[in-house]
Amino acid sequence: MNVGRNTVWHLCLAGALVAGSAIGVVAQSSHVLQTPKETAWGPAPPMVPPGAQIAVLSGNPGKDGPYTVRLKFPANYSIPAHSHPTDENVVVVSGALTFGMGDKLTKKGNKTLGVGGYAQMPANMNHFAYTTSATTIVLYGQGPVEFKYVNPADDPRNKTAKTK
Repeated sequence: MNVGRNTVWHLCLAGALVAGSAIGVVAQSSHVLQTPKETAWGPAPPMVPPGAQIAVLSGNPGKDGPYTVRLKFPANYSIPAHSHPTDENVVVVSGALTFGMGDKLTKKGNKTLGVGGYAQMPANMNHFAYTTSATTIVLYGQGPVEFKYVNPADDPRNKTAKTK
């Protein structure tokens, strides 16, 4: 089990974002066999809007190399238009997640994926996502994980910095 790994990632990520550098986590050194009930959840890193929870399953999302995480979103949660420097792979494991492509979150002409649905967003492609019900996904790819919001005002890290 990876108990505590999500907390380590969150703390390292928060510190790295303040410092403006890459994030770091303890590297994966053994196999992982974990039931959903054994998942250790914690707050998602500040690069996503507040309210999401994360559990790092394997790898190190903050460094070069493969990673796998679970993300849990509440109902009516949204992530504004953004891109990533690496490909992003998403599998919906509960609820439903709606995806759209473009520079601004809109609620028309998008595709909703239910349980078992899969999405792959290529590196540097602007996209957004939102929920209407509580939703859990598995997210995997090659690190390091980073978000570049199309509109800097949508970046939760900017909002956090302004309130401090």
